[in-house]
Amino acid sequence: MKPLFWFIDEEWKDYDIETSVLRAQYPNCELKFSGYDYEHDLGKFGYRADAIIAQVYAQIPASTIERLQNCKGIAVLGGGYDRVDTAAAREKGIGVTNVQGYCAEDLADYVVAAIFHFYKGLSAYRDRLQNGEWGAQAVERLPRRISHSTLFVIGCGRIGITVAKRCQSLGMKVLGYDPDRTAAFLQEQGIKKVSLEDGLRQADYVSVNVRLDESTTGLLGEREFSLMKPSAYFINTARGAILKEEELIRALENGVIAGAALDVIAHEPPREQEPIFSAPNCVVTPHISYISQESFQELRSRAAWNAIQMLRGEQPEDLVN
Repeated sequence: MKPLFWFIDEEWKDYDIETSVLRAQYPNCELKFSGYDYEHDLGKFGYRADAIIAQVYAQIPASTIERLQNCKGIAVLGGGYDRVDTAAAREKGIGVTNVQGYCAEDLADYVVAAIFHFYKGLSAYRDRLQNGEWGAQAVERLPRRISHSTLFVIGCGRIGITVAKRCQSLGMKVLGYDPDRTAAFLQEQGIKKVSLEDGLRQADYVSVNVRLDESTTGLLGEREFSLMKPSAYFINTARGAILKEEELIRALENGVIAGAALDVIAHEPPREQEPIFSAPNCVVTPHISYISQESFQELRSRAAWNAIQMLRGEQPEDLVN
């Protein structure tokens, strides 16, 4: 058997991990590579791919899926799969997988890092030193101890629970919102189940860890930000479209909330200069919260194995459609 695996990606520098997994099972397999503008390649060779391995940024709509003649599966290199038309794939008998929970620990560490950033604000003191400020006069706002702070987790799946555990180890009280989780289940994790509104009102820090779908697109906007404390901070490592970005910018500009840390934004990859980049008290990082040596190894090898399993007619644990 000589299957064709088609990679659609513009982010990885190499495919050594994926290639080693694929060639161990199919030594003579054919590998093809395309960027996100793959229309020409689709007509040239992509239509005959047996399996696709795609970056989370790759758009794979129904119009592409309809032209696939041999494809048994689309393996997404990440947790998000909102750019793949999963319904169209299902109708054509094509499986779609993501890689679930591979970076839960890394995302939790990012959230903790953001909390400490806002708590102590180390980078802000350089300017104050240059202004001659020393001691208590250099502290603009008295922070609340982390051990006396409340974290509100929106989305209590594998990642949200890992975030909660990390923060509980710091002594934080953790509240959670997830319609799919019972109060009893969350209580077993040390999380108190609350409504979205109550959680926002009580939180010193809000961590967004919910999956992006129709029910969560635009979940957080002006109304929700207005419920938060003026001293509260917002952290998003999930998907940019979960919040209404323009309304977050206004909330930051008007001091409705104290600050935000965003590893995801509305438009990814970003256009030249997104307005959110210059929002006050807002830290934006380039979608790197998931990255570590260990997460890369697991992500890339599991995605390759997902492609292999779908090609063989097996059902991967990561199947989403």
